[in-house]
Amino acid sequence: MTDPIADYLTRLRNAIKANHRVVEIPASNLKKEITKILFEKGYILNFKFEEDGPQGTIKVALKYNPQTRESAIRKLERVSRPGLRKYTGYREMPRVINGLGIAILSTSRGVMTDKEAKELKLGGEVLCYVY
Repeated sequence: MTDPIADYLTRLRNAIKANHRVVEIPASNLKKEITKILFEKGYILNFKFEEDGPQGTIKVALKYNPQTRESAIRKLERVSRPGLRKYTGYREMPRVINGLGIAILSTSRGVMTDKEAKELKLGGEVLCYVY
């Protein structure tokens, strides 16, 4: 697998389309940090890290609206990829749906959202957009 983050986002996307409640994803430190951000921002219901096997797994409980059965995540979009990396400074920070969505960045101080990076005046690699 050449792009584990794209695989992570695709597994989430496929589980949402199939209306699954829980999805299991192979773990890595970067995926764990992205999962924590999705939980903090209210896009997923819960998560659990399991240390089984050489790398472990992440169990993600997806969040749906009880009345309409619609997912909290409308779209997951990979921005930077191995063939074309996308970097941004804090002054040119991308706005996702005019501030309603979030961009997840990998900075020198770890993985964070676009708003947190702008407050700390940090730039970095734009991993994905979530809305």
